[in-house]
Amino acid sequence: MSIVTRTGDDGTTALMYGRRVPKNHPRVEAYGATDELNAALGLARATANENFIRERLPAIQKDLVGLMGELAVLPEDLPRYVKDGYSVVTPGMTAKLDALVREIEAQGVSFKGWATPGDTLNSAALDMARTVCRRAERCVCTLKETGELKNAEIIIYLNRLSDLLWLLARQAESKNGPATGLRA
Repeated sequence: MSIVTRTGDDGTTALMYGRRVPKNHPRVEAYGATDELNAALGLARATANENFIRERLPAIQKDLVGLMGELAVLPEDLPRYVKDGYSVVTPGMTAKLDALVREIEAQGVSFKGWATPGDTLNSAALDMARTVCRRAERCVCTLKETGELKNAEIIIYLNRLSDLLWLLARQAESKNGPATGLRA
């Protein structure tokens, strides 16, 4: 089977369970931004010099695949999605991010003001991932405002992830000497 299906040539794309929507549908924007986030995290992982960062990103990337799956389902198909054994974003997933935030903050990395990305390649990749995460969060908020989001934990998860990515970027900078990108 070829990657080229031609089914999207009319400007639509498939959601799970055979539903088709326009490629610019807010749901497609939300899972598309999350897909970009996952790719940005892949770049951050590939450029990481720090084992702490490199070893923690794959679990987050795996969570994002599940999150994208959940976003690729219309609300009326969500019970079928769960019945078919697919997972949804849970408070436990967010709690894992909270634990990572506490772990990093315990190492002395904390919020000190605005950052100017680019001190290191890895911190820049993490900051890029953070900004893509914020865009994904905004797209998911649009789904919530239109009644298209049934699991508000997705917003909480993305909000927490963007905070974590900010801290990871500062940690990547601090491992290479004093960070020069921090602004009071």
